[in-house]
Order: sequence, then C-alpha cells, then structure tokens
Amino acid sequence: MTAIRGRIAGRALAPGDRLPSIRRFAASMGVSPSTVVEAYDRLAAEGLIRPQRGSGFYVSNIAKPPLKLAEAETPKARAVDPFWVSRQSLDADEAVLKPGCGWLPADWMPDEALRRAVRSLARSNGDLLSYYGSTRGSPALRRLLLGRLGEEGMEAGPDHLMLTSTGTQALDLICRFLLRPGDTVLVDDPSYFNFQALLKAHQARIVGVPYGVNGPDIAAFEAVLASERPQLYITNSAIHNPTGATLAPQVAHRLLNAAAENDTIIVEDDIFADFEPEPSTRLAALDGLSRVIRIGSFSKTLSASARCGYIAARPDWIEGLVDLQIATNFGGPSPVSSEILAHMLAGGGYRKHMEELRRRLVRARRETADRLHRLGIEPVLLPRGGFNLWCQLPEGMDSTPVAQAAVAEGVVFAPGNVFSVSQGAAGFMRFNVAHMIEPRVYTVLEAAMKRAG
Repeated sequence: MTAIRGRIAGRALAPGDRLPSIRRFAASMGVSPSTVVEAYDRLAAEGLIRPQRGSGFYVSNIAKPPLKLAEAETPKARAVDPFWVSRQSLDADEAVLKPGCGWLPADWMPDEALRRAVRSLARSNGDLLSYYGSTRGSPALRRLLLGRLGEEGMEAGPDHLMLTSTGTQALDLICRFLLRPGDTVLVDDPSYFNFQALLKAHQARIVGVPYGVNGPDIAAFEAVLASERPQLYITNSAIHNPTGATLAPQVAHRLLNAAAENDTIIVEDDIFADFEPEPSTRLAALDGLSRVIRIGSFSKTLSASARCGYIAARPDWIEGLVDLQIATNFGGPSPVSSEILAHMLAGGGYRKHMEELRRRLVRARRETADRLHRLGIEPVLLPRGGFNLWCQLPEGMDSTPVAQAAVAEGVVFAPGNVFSVSQGAAGFMRFNVAHMIEPRVYTVLEAAMKRAG
C-alpha cells in the first residue's frame, strides 16, 4: 500500500493508469499474491484505486493524498461551553489524561466477559447479525429490564418499555415527542452538561433550579414551576451528576406533588443507579410511571461501545416514541449491542462486577479527596457511590482558566460552569476519581492553579 501511494504521490502513476498485475507486483515486492490482493482491496476501499472486472486495478480519477485527520481535531482553544469537555475527552489521543470525562477507564470494565458475549453472539443465527432490530428492541433485554423495574415495586409490563440506541437517544426522542421550539425545560443547577447541549439543539428555553445535597431546593423548585410552567424537568435521582447527591424521600414527595399541580412531566435519568450500595428513592417508582419517564443505559457500567438505552413510560407515550424511533432510526437499537448486554446481565457476572467496581470506587474517592485536600480543593460531599467528586476550588479561583491551562498540558478537566445554567459554578470542578490515580494529574492541576491564580 505504501509503495502504491508513493508512486501516485510521485506521479509515477497518474489517474487512469493501470496498476501492475497482482502476480507481477507480488514478485517485485517479494510477497505473496494474496498480500497484494489485500493491499489493492484496501486501497480501493479508500477510493485511491478502482477495480475493473477482467482488466485489473486502475488509479482513481479523483485520487488524492490520504486525508490527514489530525487537521480536524478539536481545537484546544475553543470556547468552554457544554460541548467543551465532551469534545476534548472524546477526541483526545491515548496519551491525554481525562479526569474530567464521564466514563470509567477501559481496564475497569469487564473486558473478558464482553469478549465471551461477543463470541457467543458470533455463533448465533445469521438474522441477528444481518437484520434490522425490532421496533421495541431485544425481547431478552427487555425482559431483564422489566424484572429490574419490578424489583423497585413498579407494575410495568412490555407496553411500558422500549429500547433505544443510547441513553442520549432516549432523551432526544422524548424531547422530539414532548417539546416544541421555545418550550421551557427545567434542569438542576448544576446538572449534566449534555442535558443543556441537547436542549439547545431542540431550541428549548432552559431554566435552572439550585441543587443541593438532598436534591433540588424544593422551595425554589415549587416557585419556578408555578411561575415558569415548564413542560419538562430533567434530573438524576440516584448519584446525581455532577454533585453525587442522593434525592431525599421528603424532597421527592414534594417534588412530585408540585409537578402534578403544574402539569410538568419529569424525566428521571437513572444511568448511575447501579453504583449505589443500596437503592435510594426513585421518582418513577413513587409515581408509577404516570408523569415520570425513566431513562437509562449501561454505558457507564458495562460498555460505552456496545451501547443500548431504554425508556420506561406509560404505554400511550411509548407507542408515540416507538413511531418516532422508526421515523428517525428505522427500528430499534442495534440487535448486536442489545444482545451483548442481555448476555452480560443474564448471569451473576454483572452483580459481581458491580460489587468490585463499588469497592474500587470507595477507595478511589477517599484517596482522591485526600490528595485534592492538599491542594486546597474540597468535595461538597462524599457520595454514596459513583465516580464523580464535585469539588470547590480555593476561594476566588475560577475553574475555567485552570481547565484551559491543563488541557494545553494534555490533561482534560471539567470546569464547573459547563454544568451550570446560571454560570454560578465558576469556583467548582468535577473530578472522575477513577482517572485520578495517575500522579501527573495532580502535578498538572497544581501548576494550572498557580497560573490561573
């Protein structure tokens, strides 16, 4: 491949020229004909050459030097907005440290169990590997999810549940289904930054409610609902992102009453639920899926590659959402991804994996809090579970220039204001404790704080 590219770049081969025959080129390169066939096929897939039946391979008329993807990388100097952490983390190469990202390191995930699931899937019938998914998604995975909902005391049947490609797609479908441009949506302040990014894409009017150690400020919540009449309220009940807080039962009851009085629908994102040592209060369980929609996925606990989300809601809403998913995705999620997850959840391996994760994260939270304390950074609270620590920087310090200085040194942090609708979290930063083990994180953080201060 390199030899052919070199000839094209050096104009020894021009557009329309015929390439050497497979046997002749194999002999000149000292390789087998099958190696040349593979090389030609790969170059054809890139569009650099084209096959012509019965005649051989020819240089494409539009042959160009290979695209340099590095030129399209995320600029480090882009504005620090709700997209900033996502793009810096997702586009970073392996050498970049990512204590601001929202996922666990690859070596914390059940790699061998995933490999077994993929091997099992490869031996399945051809329909699974070739056909579209059904409109509601894998029956096997839906049965497992309905069992989990039943353990919470919810009387949910098959018509209450659908699968989606991702947890983010689940929220996107709900926004498409229930919102119109200009509608008001209430989110926690602070809240997961991609809630804001997605709502902006739907041209929603975003309003924030202060969020504390027991949930939203309930007096402020009731006042905002009465004055703004939001169509939706989007939140995490268990291990809130970014604060790590857990919703208190008394707050949950008042929240549901206020939502009912003001005709506000609640979307409860339960993606971090399995990190809890014991289950806490859930809005969907208290409400019985009447005005609360539950969404979730397993991208944080099993795989961000084999992703599959879900929506649990009242049946008439599920019917409308299924139609919308057909219109936008032509069917349900990938059968391959959903069957992998069903295989992973079906046995006792997932329970053991989560027990081990929780043990590791207890240690990581404690060690991270101790090391941050030496830098004058303090967690607002020590969460019951999960991998996030919501921390306050030394008084008067702005986390945005700290994060900008650190990313220039190959470390991605998550500054507070990307989580805040009101832009009132400049003095805070979210740390992913599973990515805080590398000592260089603290060295870069300390230096960035000095430059920013």
